[in-house]
Amino acid sequence: MATQTFKIAVIGAGPGGCMLARLLHRANINVTIFEAEASVDFRSQGGTLDLRTKTGLAAIKEAGLYEEFLKYARFDGESLVLCDKNRKTYLRRSPLKSGNKIAAAPEIDRAELRGLLLRSIPKDIVRWNHRLRSVTEDRVLQFDHGVEKGFDLVIGADGAWSKVRLLLSQTKPFYSGIGGHSFSIPNAKERAPAAYKLVNRGSVFAFSDGKALIGQQLGDDSINVSAWSRRSEEWMSECGYNPQDGQESKQAVQREFSGWSSDLLNLIEAADTMEAPRSLFMLPVGFRWDNKPGVTLLGDAAHLMTPFAGIGVNLALEDAMKLAHAIIDASKDTRDDALAVKISEYEEEMFRRAKKAQQLTNGAMQDMMFTKDAPRSSIESWCTRMASEHMPSFLYPLVFSGIYVFYFFYKFFI
Repeated sequence: MATQTFKIAVIGAGPGGCMLARLLHRANINVTIFEAEASVDFRSQGGTLDLRTKTGLAAIKEAGLYEEFLKYARFDGESLVLCDKNRKTYLRRSPLKSGNKIAAAPEIDRAELRGLLLRSIPKDIVRWNHRLRSVTEDRVLQFDHGVEKGFDLVIGADGAWSKVRLLLSQTKPFYSGIGGHSFSIPNAKERAPAAYKLVNRGSVFAFSDGKALIGQQLGDDSINVSAWSRRSEEWMSECGYNPQDGQESKQAVQREFSGWSSDLLNLIEAADTMEAPRSLFMLPVGFRWDNKPGVTLLGDAAHLMTPFAGIGVNLALEDAMKLAHAIIDASKDTRDDALAVKISEYEEEMFRRAKKAQQLTNGAMQDMMFTKDAPRSSIESWCTRMASEHMPSFLYPLVFSGIYVFYFFYKFFI
């Protein structure tokens, strides 16, 4: 069968970009990743995430990496508690037994996932220290050091502030209204046994008063602690302390969360190192662009969301899998416009998937961060949103009514 030879440029060596490169390399398609960072360990990769069966895990399996993934996956990381500032628990999920491989959403540290994907492709596929400045209409990539050209397809996997997206749309991410800090408790089992017991090798999500305090266990026995709250977009310059200073930031967060349960406050007290402060941005729900042959997007570059539904990386990995299918199919099609046609089809399908995910994420954020008296007033809404992701629509009436009836009675006892 006759095939076409393509030269593909991927901008960004995050999970989505690396997954795409892995899948294309296995199909013998010429692909190069250009990454702005100087090396794989240039900065912290953040906390943990769970891979879902139909999205992230499906991509891992298609890439032939599932057995390697199992070396880093935590099947006992499914423990989850959702509570309020007084530790009144509104949802509890027990951890799975260690070694159980039937879990729908095993946890893996972001750093381990990225490392796994990078090791799965030849080193010369990734060109580090290539910060993209712009892309021209004829797909010339302009970097700090010079230009690269001659690509049949340029793919923006370059995150929230994608330079590739600027070639397709002038729409920019907007501030979600939420900002905050992330800290780490290293060697938590020994250094902070109370916090370790609270998190229970899984996650604790505490919401109240437009604030969130989150503790998540990582594979190295550290606990990632995030403190989010509703803030002005200029909060870093208006907050009255140095948000880049770990000790000042820790003290400020302790003041802000004063009055919360001592068990929850212990997550902050026990924290040691701090990551850079963050403001959470998002693209409009349903964001899309007009197809432009030779250029497309995946992951945050295509559908930036806040982390309140925990599905961003899963969606990026699914994007990579679907986009790889499109490119590989085009390589087997002798029509001159085969690649353009397949990419347009990928984008239309991705727009539908992304809009659903954006609606879920934005709804979860509104439920817990912008609803008065959350989580007590919004737990039913939050639960039905999350349940809808995992079941066929014909079950919605039965399951949703069950959720509302359960919490109607449950709230009498807490």
